[in-house]
Amino acid sequence: MNFLAIFENKVLIAVLIAWLLAQALKIPTEYLRSRRWMWAMFFAPGGMPSSHSALLVSGTLAVGLYQGFNNPLFGIAVAITMIVVHDAAGVRRQAGMHAERINLLFDELLKGHMWDENALKEVIGHTPLEVVGGILLGLLVAFVQWKIWP
Repeated sequence: MNFLAIFENKVLIAVLIAWLLAQALKIPTEYLRSRRWMWAMFFAPGGMPSSHSALLVSGTLAVGLYQGFNNPLFGIAVAITMIVVHDAAGVRRQAGMHAERINLLFDELLKGHMWDENALKEVIGHTPLEVVGGILLGLLVAFVQWKIWP
């Protein structure tokens, strides 16, 4: 098996680039929002742009550009992308909002007690703007790669 052949998989390269860029962009966008450098945002879920959306959209567009928009794989990729994008902005966002409220409730009930080690993750979903940012980044990555590496 030729392991170097993995570097010839243009769709895989597009999704990896989109994911890395999205994760890296979370650091300066968080700085613009909070005026604090939070390097851990590279590994964090949530934030701007949505790396889930960027990864799936770039992969979907790359499949269409490289394999053809009439290829059944493109149809499957569109369906999976729709599910993930909906989940990123919908279900995961609501779970984050619930976690925020539950943590507030624990703070009120347990004044003076340390509870942060078991606190629920509040930033697990994306706002619609973060999802749009991920979609635009994914489209840009796949299209630029296709122009450079047809």
